[in-house]
This record gives sequence, structure tokens and C-alpha cells, in this order.
Amino acid sequence: MPIYPGAKFIASYDAGRRQRYYLFGTNTDFTQTVGYYRTTLKQRGELVFEVPAIHMFEVGRFREETMAFPPGVTVKDYSPDGYLNPKPESPTERFRTIIQIVPSPPNTAPIK
Repeated sequence: MPIYPGAKFIASYDAGRRQRYYLFGTNTDFTQTVGYYRTTLKQRGELVFEVPAIHMFEVGRFREETMAFPPGVTVKDYSPDGYLNPKPESPTERFRTIIQIVPSPPNTAPIK
């Protein structure tokens, strides 16, 4: 899965069913980040919420019997205040935009 250029890794979490999801933060504008993923993934994705703005791109078929989440990229707008980085070594770091990446579980190739 592509990672937005310059995005900073925040954390990864166990999603269940051998999947993890990964959070990245950037101070790039939400619409610019969504534009990058539209171009890179060659799809429009879907704006699922307007406030706060959340845009999702599905990149593989969801298999309920083997997956906790559909493989994809979710971009969320945290402006103007920003998402506070939860790492203790970065107590004042905030990100305007958060990117959540959910790859397919191992041995489950995405359908193109």
C-alpha cells in the first residue's frame, strides 16, 4: 500500500483475523492527501462523512470469513486542532490529517 510522502508513522494495531491497521499522520491538507490517493490508487474512493471529513478507498475485496476490515486506505481530517500524537516522546505533536492503512491479511492477495 502506498504511504503518503512525508507522512509519519504513529502506531499499528491488531485488527483481528491476522490483520493489522497502521496509522500515519501528516500536516498536509485533507483534500491534497485525498487527491494523492485518488491519483496513486487510480480510483475516486468515497467521502463517507462530511464533518469531520472521512474519505475511504477500498483496494481489495472484503472476505468476512477471513478479514476484520476491508483492505484499503482511510483519510480523516483533524483540522484545525489536529490529532494529538499518542506517543509519550511527542506530547505536543499534532497532525492535521490521519491516514489509516489496512492491508490484506497474509496469503490473501487483493483483487484488482
